[in-house]
Amino acid sequence: MRSLLLAIDQGTTSTRAILFDAELSPVASAQKELRQIYPAPGLVEHDAEEIWTGVVETARAALAKAGATAKDIAGIGITNQRETTVIWDRASGKPIHNAIVWQDRRTADLCSVLNTAEHAAAISRKTGLLLDPYFSATKIAWLLDNVAGAREAAQAGKLAFGTIDSFLLWRLTGGRVHATDATNAARTLLFDIRRGAWDGELAALFGAPAALLPQVRDCAADFGTTELFGGTIRILGMAGDQQAATIGQGCFRPGMMKSTYGTGCFALLNTGGTPVASRNRLLTTIAYQLDGNRTYALEGAIFIAGAAVQWLRDALKAIAEAPAVNTLAAEADPTEQVYLVPAFVGLGAPHWDARARGAIFGLTRNSGIAEIARATLESVGYQTCDLLDAMRDDWPGGGSADTVLRVDGGMTASAPAMQFLADILGAPVDRPKVMETTAVGAAYLAGLKAGVCPGLEGFADMWKLDRRFEPAMSETQRAEKRLGWRDAVSRTLSYPRT
Repeated sequence: MRSLLLAIDQGTTSTRAILFDAELSPVASAQKELRQIYPAPGLVEHDAEEIWTGVVETARAALAKAGATAKDIAGIGITNQRETTVIWDRASGKPIHNAIVWQDRRTADLCSVLNTAEHAAAISRKTGLLLDPYFSATKIAWLLDNVAGAREAAQAGKLAFGTIDSFLLWRLTGGRVHATDATNAARTLLFDIRRGAWDGELAALFGAPAALLPQVRDCAADFGTTELFGGTIRILGMAGDQQAATIGQGCFRPGMMKSTYGTGCFALLNTGGTPVASRNRLLTTIAYQLDGNRTYALEGAIFIAGAAVQWLRDALKAIAEAPAVNTLAAEADPTEQVYLVPAFVGLGAPHWDARARGAIFGLTRNSGIAEIARATLESVGYQTCDLLDAMRDDWPGGGSADTVLRVDGGMTASAPAMQFLADILGAPVDRPKVMETTAVGAAYLAGLKAGVCPGLEGFADMWKLDRRFEPAMSETQRAEKRLGWRDAVSRTLSYPRT
């Protein structure tokens, strides 16, 4: 009996394949780093062929480690970095350009041109999103306008667009299936999240021919089969990484919240079957779609979280490896209050300033690299606090001061960062035993469709706590620190630009 589930987790900085059993316990895994391409300041690209190679290599390696074959796999679930945009030739399957990554800001000027009151209102009403380079639509426009012959080929139906999930699905199925799921479609600026369909007016606004767009399916659905791993395996699950993490964390009841700390940080609040419009420039998005029924969420996106630690390691050479930031930060003088605003690629929610840039405030003659390291960890807590405050204001049903935040992602391994998060939120922070919640979510969707995993309630009961971080900071200290953070952000936003 097929009882294993293969999760393909294609992230911003690496590609992973994890095999799970029917109880969603990891059996074997493999990982491969993904090269980051920076053609110019503010521009971020990936080689889509390198992504594809990494998926095949890690999937084969995970199967080999487990001694498993295609006959053991009940289904494949795919989860992916969202918004990252690929356009490829339907005949050859080859991308026409590097993938443009979600962090890329090259379309900031186009967003400014399009950002009239009329357009902004229509975009927000239909998609729940804001007009920002973060999302896929302006990336599509840039590719069609800057790759020779691309627009004509797209209009002739010779090209296909997809976020990374669609591109991988196309390759896995040998070009037989061009599809995505509702959560990824909801991140393009082209999808009406209330109707659950592509919007012709938005496609026209961004110059995206309908022939480019994939079919949209449930998160647990029949996405075809692949023959690449020694036999026929069904592809049965798909969700963008943050929605997959929401599922993996068992956040199925309205009011439940999760925050994922990877390259960036993404907090989602389940709002149930009704989309909630934000007054605080948060995003209204689809949390998951099952059996044609959509569950919605409020989302706050922070562009830089774990990437700030990478900056300490790679740019400042302050640490040799990421975990060393904890030891370095512990050496900081407690009387020094340094703030890092990590706006290296702009600021996300709730500010949405594509032109903001990083800054450090509060330096004194005694400040050193240890204080900057501590400020780096603390910046994640401050940004999360901004998001949760906005969520509570947008949807009072979203929680009170004692809301529990479920966390996941690589940065949650840092106990100091998670303790500060609990302190500055004034709320408990729960870290699960199985940290790979994004992959768990993808595997669960495939297992749900395959019939080897229980329904939502049964799966939620399987969630297990590793550690709860309780707030220990006084209200006075919390208020002082948050006031200093707000001042630092305001100065970053007002920084003169040329």
